[in-house]
Amino acid sequence: MEAPNPWLLPFFLLLLAAAFSDQLPPSSAQFPFPETTSTAVPDPTKFFSPSLLSSPLPTNSFFQNFVLNNGDLPEYIHPYLIRTANSSLSVSYPSRTSNSSITQLPFSPDLTISSVSNKTHFVSSFSDLAVDLDIGDFRFHLVRGSPYLTFSVLKNSSVSISTGGNGVGSVDSYDDSTKHIIRLSNGRTWVVYSTAAIYLMKGKSSEIVTSGGFSGVIRVAVLPNSAAETEQILDRYSGCYPVSGYAKLSGNFGFSYKWQKKGSGGLLMLAHPLHRRVLSENLTVLQNFKYGSIDGDLVGVVGDSWDLNFAPIPITWHSINGIERKFFPEIVAALKHDVGTLNVTELSSTAASYFYGKLLARAARLALIAEEVDYAAGVIPAVVKFLKTGVQPWLDGKFGRNGFLYDRKWAGLVTKNGATSKTEDFGFGIYNDHHFHLGYFVYSIAVLAKLDRNWGNQYKAPAYALVYDYMNYRSKNSQFSIPFRNFDFWKLHSWAAGLTEFPDGRNQESTSEAINAYYAAALMGLAYGDESLTAVGSALTAAEIAAAQTWWHVNRGGRSSIYDEGFTEENRVVGILWSGARESRLWFATAEWRECRVGIQVLPVLPVTERVFADEGFVKEVVEWVSPALEREDAGEGWKGFVYALEGIYDNKENAVGKVKKLKKHDDGNSLSNLLWWIYSRPERQG
Repeated sequence: MEAPNPWLLPFFLLLLAAAFSDQLPPSSAQFPFPETTSTAVPDPTKFFSPSLLSSPLPTNSFFQNFVLNNGDLPEYIHPYLIRTANSSLSVSYPSRTSNSSITQLPFSPDLTISSVSNKTHFVSSFSDLAVDLDIGDFRFHLVRGSPYLTFSVLKNSSVSISTGGNGVGSVDSYDDSTKHIIRLSNGRTWVVYSTAAIYLMKGKSSEIVTSGGFSGVIRVAVLPNSAAETEQILDRYSGCYPVSGYAKLSGNFGFSYKWQKKGSGGLLMLAHPLHRRVLSENLTVLQNFKYGSIDGDLVGVVGDSWDLNFAPIPITWHSINGIERKFFPEIVAALKHDVGTLNVTELSSTAASYFYGKLLARAARLALIAEEVDYAAGVIPAVVKFLKTGVQPWLDGKFGRNGFLYDRKWAGLVTKNGATSKTEDFGFGIYNDHHFHLGYFVYSIAVLAKLDRNWGNQYKAPAYALVYDYMNYRSKNSQFSIPFRNFDFWKLHSWAAGLTEFPDGRNQESTSEAINAYYAAALMGLAYGDESLTAVGSALTAAEIAAAQTWWHVNRGGRSSIYDEGFTEENRVVGILWSGARESRLWFATAEWRECRVGIQVLPVLPVTERVFADEGFVKEVVEWVSPALEREDAGEGWKGFVYALEGIYDNKENAVGKVKKLKKHDDGNSLSNLLWWIYSRPERQG
């Protein structure tokens, strides 16, 4: 038998797991949480091929809008916005609109391609980097970063193209009618390539029609500029098209892409700014071939496989730099107080999974800090008792106010309260924020498993089940959860929004909580001696950090030249980042509450936070930008603590410590001990 091509397998089958298969917890047939019939999630059968319904389905993917409600809201398949409705697919090369509070890509269709079948669309296949969308006899190969929109006409059929209100200036034919140039009245010019002759002609003012039928492959691409070289490049690479794309782990801090392609010649794709920073040097980069996007210029790259290598990120239980012993007594005094405030009654009365997880993680931090300042005996027994009391009811299914259940429709965890409500637990029941909530639980479990190995072994199966829900990386567990539920391998960061459609696509607010989720998974690998789990968690941590610095951190002197001047001048961090928009507001706060915007990109404060905010000059800009907001009477004390943590990166320790000691309260996932640990573990300033 011929060996299978490893590139045809999704990312999670290609990791280092084979060497550690003996460490796997029970299979999905023995999934440790009870099954439920959720009334909150939508029915997935409308927009997925029946052949896909027996496997886990994506809940945070780049094409999610296509499979929710009516399936008619656009998605950003770089460089185009794509919308499906009424047996047709519309494509737009969007122009960015921007002001001081929002940068957005409004959808205005350039071309609409229609099928005569009068059938609704459905997803026939999907991969890490692509999705096939079928409409009648047309199969659209929607591949991230392709400058061409490609579709196969599966059997002889008429092809109808309209241009909405734009109007058609002209339609010109070349190369025996296998290339056409369509000039629209809005100034856009599109090129149409086909594998056989197709006869396009100008119909009514907004229509282009074909005479006779067509069977084969059609590719359309906008000319992003008037340079003759751009059209020549599109001509040169029009014969090779991708139909799917996969990602895999490559070394400890790298990824590799591989596209399945058809046709002949080299494969032309587009790379966004983060791609280009980590892209290997063995590829042909066409620096002058550029498309605009909300994420920065997309530059042409020729090659059907890419290697991406991130800077290594230290995954450590304790601070990266260490703490001078002279600061130990002050931290120990804070630990004594904070451990004394651990309140099982408060914990058990907290029903919401997010806030419950934060309380657990806060306690777990105290244990690790105590280890670092040689006060383990005074803290760890109380923390271990608290964590066991708090964690076990969720893992045993015996927490009366809430709990984890398994939803088979979409294949993943929901909470008991979320299984009947779209809003309980911040939408966890419809797959919103899974990596945020579960990341806190996983962090706490990792620490507890480190401190008590017997307990860790006893609860290994449910502990791994939590990780697999948002970061399933093992083939043997693919039956009960989609691989890497939240992580987007093309954008190289996570999305938080679950089974809710939005006009601007997917979104994520807190990058730091996403980082925490993957960092926590890596720590759990350390606790269980699972090198593959640590490797995967480390790689995703590195990618999420790089993405946060690229798109959420609005650095005037650095990477954020991708944003327009008005937005850059008014903002230092993005509030909500959408596929097709950037907003300064938060889900829970207005743009004026800058302390919340900063805090949500910092919490929780961890050893790895140092790498997120490694640019001292940028950190100082952020603190100066947010400081006036701290003077408001309603500025929260907990949010101030995160600002002071950033201030401690560049200011002297005494100033930052003085401010955190004056705080009257802390965020529910933070503590005075944690803030003192952070400030005193900052490297000494030179000069």
